[in-house]
Amino acid sequence: MPKAVCLLSGGLDSATCLALARRDGFQCYALSFDYGQRHRIELEAAARVAGALGAAEHRIVRIDLRLFGGSALTDDIAVPKGRDPAQPGLGIPITYVPARNTIFLAFAMAWAETLEACDVFIGVNAVDYSGYPDCRPAYIAAFQRMANLATRAGVEGRTRLRIRTPLLRLSKAEIVRLAASLGVDFRLTHSCYDPDPAGRPCGECDSCFLRRKGFEEAGIRDPLEYTASRG
Repeated sequence: MPKAVCLLSGGLDSATCLALARRDGFQCYALSFDYGQRHRIELEAAARVAGALGAAEHRIVRIDLRLFGGSALTDDIAVPKGRDPAQPGLGIPITYVPARNTIFLAFAMAWAETLEACDVFIGVNAVDYSGYPDCRPAYIAAFQRMANLATRAGVEGRTRLRIRTPLLRLSKAEIVRLAASLGVDFRLTHSCYDPDPAGRPCGECDSCFLRRKGFEEAGIRDPLEYTASRG
């Protein structure tokens, strides 16, 4: 079986990516990050998803992006609530973590090289998303070019790294339907930026908004219990 590194946050998109990679015959190595995020619930979700979807190995890398701050996910900044991320002109939200995907992909690239794997899966999306610059097709293409210039395996021609983004051009509803067809257990996933102490999603942040929108448009019930009803 070919090997693949799968970035796994514990959310709906990354869980779907892992399930898709497994379906396509990859031996999956799941990679998550304890990067100083304000809650650890997503790491618990990532561990559940990795186990349920049969990852060959699941590693959690500890780095501390709180050193730089600048994001509501790592700093003492309120998470925006009640906004529609699909509305034009809202700009890049304060939940954007500076250079996060670049850092995550760099670690995935390193692990892929030592595994002699040619494929890295990441669940970025450029349709129903919050507008993060490191989720765009141009960014992914640029990182892939860089990766094949920056690794020994790439320079020597032993492997050529591919950054796989199977969800890039799907709506959230299409992602939900795909996940359902792949047997993803939605109860294991976590998407919220600001859960309560019990781990229940807030229902009002950008991530909750997009998740709920996806389930509603897909006609599938989201099994998670939200602390706020949909307005």
